Amino acid sequence: MTGKSAAFGLRHDIDTSVTVTTPTPAGASVELMRYVYRPSEAQYESPRPYVHPIRTLGGRLVTVFRPWDHVWHKGVTLALPVVGGDNFWGGPSFRLSAGGYVDLPNNGSQDHDRITVVAEHDGSAVIGHELTWHRQPTEPGGEGDTVFTESRVVSATLLPEQDAWMLGWHTRLTNVSGAAIDMGSPTTEGRENAGYGGLFWRGPRSFTGGDLVGSDGADGEDVRGGRGPWAGFSGRHDGDGGASTVVFVDRTPEQRFDTKWFARSQPFACLNPAPFFDRVRAVDVGETIELLHNVVVADGASDRERMAALADAGRRAAELADTALEGIRS
Repeated sequence: MTGKSAAFGLRHDIDTSVTVTTPTPAGASVELMRYVYRPSEAQYESPRPYVHPIRTLGGRLVTVFRPWDHVWHKGVTLALPVVGGDNFWGGPSFRLSAGGYVDLPNNGSQDHDRITVVAEHDGSAVIGHELTWHRQPTEPGGEGDTVFTESRVVSATLLPEQDAWMLGWHTRLTNVSGAAIDMGSPTTEGRENAGYGGLFWRGPRSFTGGDLVGSDGADGEDVRGGRGPWAGFSGRHDGDGGASTVVFVDRTPEQRFDTKWFARSQPFACLNPAPFFDRVRAVDVGETIELLHNVVVADGASDRERMAALADAGRRAAELADTALEGIRS
């Protein structure tokens, strides 16, 4: 199924994915993103929807999929490693009592229920998605117990004045497990400064050693564990040595979170606003928590000043879109 508009092309491959493209001045098109909502990966990787590939307006790839060192890293994806005793991140779980990471039968999945909308809406390409989070089944081929239901909106918005575009991600998670759930991270389990979990971006290998910048004034590896409304990464591509920039903007409402940035430039590039970095947050039975992020994707290298401008442009555009998208989000 294909839809065309002045700003975007939308191709929905039923029961698999939605691809968003945009025209170029030369009359061609750029595939900005592909949202895969019914993944095929193994249970060990905590199968879940992801966005990959993600490209700049100039067509440069800024995500990686299943890198050999962490095959559960997939472009941009929502992943949580400590959901009570369950792992919705993928791979092994950190347990201090076991002396580190250990493989456990606790890898849950985020399972597709239905796509509610695929359309261009007030200048944004919008994908509405409902899904259910299940624990790892106790029997092969079975269905695990339900943990969360989720309502998700993924969107794309052009930022023409910045030669950039913006990926929007809005999640509402409701605890339907029948018991309170302690949300945490490897750091809350005892591993220092490893508080990852939430909306996570893994960059291409050529970005390793790139420029990592935090809105609080930190640079490089010092961004990890810091706070602030945005953080950015500028990296270079193999081939012609060109550069691209990715800036995360955290717009999550206050919900007794203590969000800190999990970010790395070595040994790989990643960004993640982590709401449970080093403090456990219990989610009560029936409670809904909300995550709201925007990811600005731009061609070219960026210093702190440009990253701040990209973050400001993304925030302004997202705030303008909030009212128009509220009916879809609810």
